[in-house]
Amino acid sequence: MNAIYIHIPYCIRKCDYCDFCSVPLNDSAVRYADLVRKEIALSNRRGGGAPNKSLGFVGARVSPPAVNSIFFGGGTPTILPAEQLIGILDEIRSNFTVSPDAEISVECNPKTANAAALAALYKAGFNRLSIGLQSTNDALLANVGRVHTCADFLQTLTETRAAGFTNINVDVMHGLPGQTQEQYLDTLCRVCDLNVPHISAYALILEKGTPLYRKVEIEQILTLPDEDAVADMQDAGIAYLAQRGYARYEISNFAKAGHACRHNLVYWNNEPYLGFGVAAHSSLPGEGRIWLRTANAESISTYEKKLRKNKLPTAETIKLNLSEQMFETVMLGLRKVEGVDRRAFENRFGLPVDDVYAEAAHLDCWTDSATHLQLNAHGLDMLNTVLVSFR
Repeated sequence: MNAIYIHIPYCIRKCDYCDFCSVPLNDSAVRYADLVRKEIALSNRRGGGAPNKSLGFVGARVSPPAVNSIFFGGGTPTILPAEQLIGILDEIRSNFTVSPDAEISVECNPKTANAAALAALYKAGFNRLSIGLQSTNDALLANVGRVHTCADFLQTLTETRAAGFTNINVDVMHGLPGQTQEQYLDTLCRVCDLNVPHISAYALILEKGTPLYRKVEIEQILTLPDEDAVADMQDAGIAYLAQRGYARYEISNFAKAGHACRHNLVYWNNEPYLGFGVAAHSSLPGEGRIWLRTANAESISTYEKKLRKNKLPTAETIKLNLSEQMFETVMLGLRKVEGVDRRAFENRFGLPVDDVYAEAAHLDCWTDSATHLQLNAHGLDMLNTVLVSFR
């Protein structure tokens, strides 16, 4: 399974909690889609000189499987005109083999989508929409600097379905300033009542340097729920979503049957992917047993300058040895409820995962699965602690 990620860094405004690579919409946005298209074409030529030959794989001699997931993330991709996003998708199709049934996702803020744009995207082949709601409580949304209201979300969802989208994700958050468990469960209830097939339910992380950090830690004008309250919210949310027919398949992701996010599973299975755009990352096999992780320039001006000189905008390349690859495979795979597939791990690395990490066997956090190295519910809650035993 191979995937392509496209990063669109622009937003109406940056949310108060966000430390991702995103910026308010500015003059560079009118050129950005053309720059991404140039990077895609240039990357393909550097990867082998002929369309579809290597997907950027170093030293590849045969064509890889067709791309079956493309994800436009941000930022807010739908802040760009639909024709620009469609142009990027067309460029991908011109340079790589895309599976006819590929999952093609785009993230959306309710304030940046309209019926005509959504219809155009669906007609062009986008078939999955991820809507950033976070809460149905307008006061909580305002506390964290969201630019939309619940009414905006409901309108966007209606227009999304009218455009033809049926594969829809809604993002919600718990642990927001001033949020109670009842408010969180009310949001989940209202989203479930709307019968969307996928829900991503994340805990707020307070990042240093963000406006929200200043308001909470320095100005003390907002107060976050304490750790116990956040844990109780999470537990209550997991139980509620299960009652409503949403299976938890990853720490923060819940889906009805057949609607797990194919793109994110590429990451959690530690499989190859290419990233295009400012600050985008790629993960690809290199020469021999080396694995390459690359990151693009985080500055839009640097990104543009390199591409104007027909240079790839790579800012960093990390070579992972076999031991590092095995740890990453376990670290990412244990985020999934099903865990790490023992057979797949041994097929990839030539060693049983239980032998490589025998010292972790004593931990009281495992299920008795014969096929997977699988954490129980307590283990999933304590993943970072568990991973210390894998170092």
